Amino acid sequence: MITKIYRVKGTFVMGDEYHEFTKEYKATCEADVEQKIYDRFGSKHGINRNQISIAEIKEISPEEVLDPIVKEIL
Repeated sequence: MITKIYRVKGTFVMGDEYHEFTKEYKATCEADVEQKIYDRFGSKHGINRNQISIAEIKEISPEEVLDPIVKEIL
């Protein structure tokens, strides 16, 4: 399987506040990336899936990567 790099933008609710996020992940498809977002935010912040709103999932090229951890694994 060929892996691609995706940039995800969205918001999540914590308490009474909305927080924006931008994350980059290496995955085989957009569904895998969406699942990673729900898994990681749920475990890190203790929030439910309905508290996370994904606005955009976009495939990006290796030259566009900003996350140093993702850059390291390329």
